[in-house]
Amino acid sequence: MSAGLLFLILAFPLLGALGNLLLGELLLRRVRAAVAVAAVAASALTCLLLWPLAAGEGTRATLFTWLESGTFQVSVDILFDPLSASMTLMVTLVSTLIHLYAAGYMEDEVDTTRFFVLLNLFVFAMLCIVLADNLLLLFLGWEGVGFCSYALIGFWYAEEKNAAAGRKAFLVTRVGDVFFGIALLWLFALCGTLSISAINAQASLLGSGTLLALTLLLLGGACGKSAQLPLMTWLPDAMAGPTPVSALIHAATMVTAGVYLLCRLFPLVSLSPTGMMAIAAVGALSALYAASCALAQREIKRVLAFSTMSQVGFMMLAVGAGAVSAAMFHLFTHAFFKALLFMAAGCVIHLTGGENDITRMGGLRKQSPFVFWLFLAGALCLAGAPLTGGFFSKDEILLADFARATLFYRGIWLLGTCTALLTAIYTFRLVYMVFAGEPRSHFHGHALPGPMRWTLPPLALLALGGGLLNLPPLYGGKEHLHQFLGPLAGTRIHASHAVEWALAVLAVALFFLGWALVHWRHRRAAPEPVGALPAFLLSGWRADRLVERGILRPFQVLAGWCWQWGDGRLIDGTLEGAGRLCLSGGERLRRLATGRLSTYLTALAWGLVVMLGYFAWRIL
Repeated sequence: MSAGLLFLILAFPLLGALGNLLLGELLLRRVRAAVAVAAVAASALTCLLLWPLAAGEGTRATLFTWLESGTFQVSVDILFDPLSASMTLMVTLVSTLIHLYAAGYMEDEVDTTRFFVLLNLFVFAMLCIVLADNLLLLFLGWEGVGFCSYALIGFWYAEEKNAAAGRKAFLVTRVGDVFFGIALLWLFALCGTLSISAINAQASLLGSGTLLALTLLLLGGACGKSAQLPLMTWLPDAMAGPTPVSALIHAATMVTAGVYLLCRLFPLVSLSPTGMMAIAAVGALSALYAASCALAQREIKRVLAFSTMSQVGFMMLAVGAGAVSAAMFHLFTHAFFKALLFMAAGCVIHLTGGENDITRMGGLRKQSPFVFWLFLAGALCLAGAPLTGGFFSKDEILLADFARATLFYRGIWLLGTCTALLTAIYTFRLVYMVFAGEPRSHFHGHALPGPMRWTLPPLALLALGGGLLNLPPLYGGKEHLHQFLGPLAGTRIHASHAVEWALAVLAVALFFLGWALVHWRHRRAAPEPVGALPAFLLSGWRADRLVERGILRPFQVLAGWCWQWGDGRLIDGTLEGAGRLCLSGGERLRRLATGRLSTYLTALAWGLVVMLGYFAWRIL
């Protein structure tokens, strides 16, 4: 089996994008969608067929030499090992279902050519991140997903708020990219190579201070892409794009890129205990922050957006605890149930004629039992219902932190446990607000197209049964994912069965407590709370206002000063002053050109006197 065939995984989405770009306007609408779907599906099938190449240390393949100067050489290298192979399979499978869903969701859209070109490019860029074996190719994919997210979030750019949301996502994530770019250049200067495998091998030779600085820079880059504190403000506004875009960003591509970067470079970041604590702290605080914001959101997709931010915080928390397999386990289960939730939310929006406000919904269980049961399946996974995929993966992360047995990690575990309770509360609030009771408004909805319906059951099965991927021994499992990842799996969790059972019982109790609180409130028909605290949470702790006052306004003032004084008075003043001086001098010289012979003879005489005086001075 040729290693070169691995490049087909990347080639198919790229060819799909190029095909629609060049010929899309000549094709029927359904054919454009079919080309996009087939491209990603072919990539998933290729990954499955080449799966044996991921065994052991994996397989490396080189396509061509990209850059070469003296001894410096960068090739287009990919690495298909257990970590990248499992991530590739998840990305391509989930993306295939999202593309199928998009074919139905966008059937009435005018510009589907641009949409499917960008959607295929999005998958191609993410696969570059996942499969890259050098940081330059990874950075190419890193910037690629940034561009595609900008273009797809602002897809309906005719409305200013949509265009603004795309620009915001682009600019905020660029801040993180600066940190990652600095880390990339520094690693090249230190190691003399951009090969990820070589950098991980040489990491132990670096000093502790250097390792800490590199870890923090990589964390900064990951925070930008994965919407973690403090670079998280772009993600809720990213819901301005079409729902398939939201599903792709949150489940299979961009938001998971930061977590994957830290897992890919885990041999390096794990050598800095302080850096690992920083990763865990950022993850725990981001998870708690986002969960609290989700409690008060009124738009269905914004609830899910803050939920993604919170769940990615759990993944960061796992990386910070050294449990890479736990982070990847939750990344996979989250991809399944979050894609399901977003796509089911798109069905809800379709059924309500484009309504997003959950306070105006209600009673949709009677209108569409099909959507209700599938949305409930995703919600149970998110809330951590016992025996669902989300329960096992989240429980493993909390166990990994508790097992570290230090004051810091026990504090992190406590924050994670509080977040788990908040997760159950906001999840059931969403379910009750949308599906329970009687309709609070009258809607003129639309029937669901076939592709929007067919793609939900497979995701529900994957979400509910996702725990089998890494079922712990406590429940009779063999931790297949941990074994498959091998040396890439990070630290193995060591805890007694008593501790494992205690945390499992606590997780079940938190789930039922969250459900009971929401059920009790709903049965009392209590109105949505109003006041300073709900408004504070609804605004995302006023993070946008803080950014505006702390960064944007000072920048605008500085830019205004530079424009008025630096550009207007200094630069323009200097140039205009020089011009006026030239004009004034020219005007004075012009007056000497009188056309009178006597004037010219006088000037000649004076010139002769000056020359004679100069020569006399030189001789004497």
